Amino acid sequence: MDTIKIVVAGPRGRMGKEAVALVQETEHFSLVGVIDRKNNGQSLRDVEGFSNVNAPIFTDIVECFSETKPDVLIDLTTPETGKYHTEVAIEHGVRPVVGTTGFTKEELDRLSQMAEERKVGAIIAPNFAVGAVLMMKFSQMAAKYFQDVEIIELHHDQKLDAPSGTAVKTAELLTAVRETKQQGHPNEKETIQGARGAEYDGIRIHSVRLPGLVAHQEVMFGGNGQMLSIRHDSFNRASFMSGVKLSVDTVMNLDVLVYGLENIIE
Repeated sequence: MDTIKIVVAGPRGRMGKEAVALVQETEHFSLVGVIDRKNNGQSLRDVEGFSNVNAPIFTDIVECFSETKPDVLIDLTTPETGKYHTEVAIEHGVRPVVGTTGFTKEELDRLSQMAEERKVGAIIAPNFAVGAVLMMKFSQMAAKYFQDVEIIELHHDQKLDAPSGTAVKTAELLTAVRETKQQGHPNEKETIQGARGAEYDGIRIHSVRLPGLVAHQEVMFGGNGQMLSIRHDSFNRASFMSGVKLSVDTVMNLDVLVYGLENIIE
């Protein structure tokens, strides 16, 4: 198998550290550089916690691509940074694998057009945990039979976006097979604003943010005399790396943008 040259954005972040470890541990992956907001010109081995990782650090993404000529960019940073990095990567013919959430439909459409015009593969996934993707797929199956559904997503208290990209993606998948329905009593009134959560085509989405959590989601379906609950829990960030590895291998054979890991899982 040919070696895939990889650049990781945000190596000092919690997800970035896992991505660096994944590249180091995978025989046909090669870490040719990292993008960080500081330590420009140094080697990653000079940064605490990376003593065995010899990769140059760049603060400028264009300079990084020019110097290292990577095949793939792994970006698991913040929404704004991830959006910028994705666009620059496609412009430079580097295949982005992005786990950042917060992309709007308009932004995804524009990036899809860019990728198609340049024939550059790209994968953007709200969640790289294979179990989370299966949770979404199983929920879509259930939505054909249960119209009444609420989504509860729970994350650590440092997460920037609410609801999570996974919750929004789940709601999108449900509405593809579920008839629109306004749930609850027609005269329902919130005595405290927001008590019923956000609304997406009648589906209610609730966001919980607490220290100690990582990434968790439960999809609850209600019917006459019964309830179906489908839940996934990520207890650490290593749980996302199997999906990242699959995406890096897959994106090398794509010439379009794919949104959602469920589209590359058999």
